[in-house]
Amino acid sequence: MATKTRERPAAIILTPAAEQRIADLMAKAPEDAIGVKLSTPRRGCSGLAYSVDYVTKADPMDEKIETPGGTFFVDAGSVLYLIGSTMDWVEDDFAAGFQFNNPNARGACGCGESFMV
Repeated sequence: MATKTRERPAAIILTPAAEQRIADLMAKAPEDAIGVKLSTPRRGCSGLAYSVDYVTKADPMDEKIETPGGTFFVDAGSVLYLIGSTMDWVEDDFAAGFQFNNPNARGACGCGESFMV
């Protein structure tokens, strides 16, 4: 009897704009970059912050999401804080940046730089 395995949903959903931004980043990435990685280091007045950086070495524990423009990694230690989140790229006349809709966040600091779970 063969067991069926179903594909596990990604820990985080990337909007088309976020996927395009990853493609743009990878198009001008340092030569040794293999993808872009999201992590949640301890920082700010609420405890955790979102950090997106190039990654040069894959960690087998990290969540790996293939996008049309490159590989997106989610830090293994951050996955529990991010499950069910949506990551978007937003630009207007004055600012541009990744924006997160995180159902696990219980609050955020006044400046929006950090969050708590």
